[in-house]
Amino acid sequence: MSTPAPRRIARAPTPRSSVETGTLFLPCAAGTEALLADECHRLLGEAAPVEAGRGGVYVQGGMEAAMRLNLGSRLAQRVLWQVADGPYASEHDLYDLARRVRWADWITPRQTLRVDASAWRSPLQSLNFAALRIKDAVCDVMREATGERPSVDTRHPDLSLVLHVGPEHASLSVDLSGEALFKRGWRDAQGLKGEAPLKETLAAAMLAAAGWHGRPEDGGLLDPCCGAGTIAIEAAQVACGMAPGLQRRFAFEKLLPFREHLPAWRALRQQAEAAVHAPAVPIWAGDVSFRMTDFATRNAERAGVLHAIDFKTADALQRPAPADHGTIVMNPPYGERIAPKGQGQGPGQVTSGERFEGAADAGDFYARLASHWKKHYAGWTAQVLTPEAKLPSLMRLKESRRVPMWNGPIECRLFRFDMVSGGNRAG
Repeated sequence: MSTPAPRRIARAPTPRSSVETGTLFLPCAAGTEALLADECHRLLGEAAPVEAGRGGVYVQGGMEAAMRLNLGSRLAQRVLWQVADGPYASEHDLYDLARRVRWADWITPRQTLRVDASAWRSPLQSLNFAALRIKDAVCDVMREATGERPSVDTRHPDLSLVLHVGPEHASLSVDLSGEALFKRGWRDAQGLKGEAPLKETLAAAMLAAAGWHGRPEDGGLLDPCCGAGTIAIEAAQVACGMAPGLQRRFAFEKLLPFREHLPAWRALRQQAEAAVHAPAVPIWAGDVSFRMTDFATRNAERAGVLHAIDFKTADALQRPAPADHGTIVMNPPYGERIAPKGQGQGPGQVTSGERFEGAADAGDFYARLASHWKKHYAGWTAQVLTPEAKLPSLMRLKESRRVPMWNGPIECRLFRFDMVSGGNRAG
């Protein structure tokens, strides 16, 4: 797991005994740090100490803040609690670093652990050995404190540790989330053969960057090439006031510092469940592929928002506007799912919306899509995420805004087009 380097925090050389408050680091997709900082303020209050950094956001807080962020953050990849950091020159220094922590405050000897390591310009030869030294330190501290040591579980550990080593500085954090936060708990683990869905966290970032929060003043939202339905499902949950973490569990629920806070955690969940309401605005979605529309419909049902989304199998180049104004948010696919009905790649094949193949076909699709929008979607705003930097030229439209975003390792841009009948032509 690759995690950006958290900041340096002054630490005493003696073991930490209190885990009531600390520094939380929330990694996120590059380009979405400011959006995540705004979200943290909405979840914790404007007075909360929140600061955007490179690759994530820092929050000074305690147990309640950690629980609220896990339950409510749509943009963060994880919530990490920093427990130790300092300079290092070798794996032996990492061992000493990990020994500063009173691990018996976090787990019992009967629980399990795992250590993940990432590096940036580190002089170390082996990250596996670095992670092993961290594990050794935890086990030695536990044995000295209790007479026993925990076991390692690489699949479902009770305590998941994240080590990051830079050129001269190392930091160690407890992963309070467990599975990455984009795993909302509704997606079918089997998926659809050949389908590469947009991550929920990036879909949420698209909505946030568009300034769309599911309020009546935002108007309805349409994804005409919905694929697995991620954008529409995320939008529907926003419009229904549904916390993204309601359908899943978190790693902190098994950690000792949170045991006395579990009644407060249950109360937070109950408050979140009570806050769910009927959608404030309509959500429309669909795909040219019947198979994909059906797949997205089943995903929406598992996510608890099928009632909030109007699915329709339709060609994006022919679909009429469902209202006189609204917002289009889309991550355009290629191949079968942008071709007119009957001109796909073949039965059973589903292509990914993460990249394009065949520039001529994509260019033709975009030109026709822009023409359709100008004729039938005047008054709408379109937000299009793509790695194609020349999208405005392909669509012969002038963008009003472009926001850099990273889809994993792929550099993309979220283009905004304000549709005016016959206008918005690129200069």
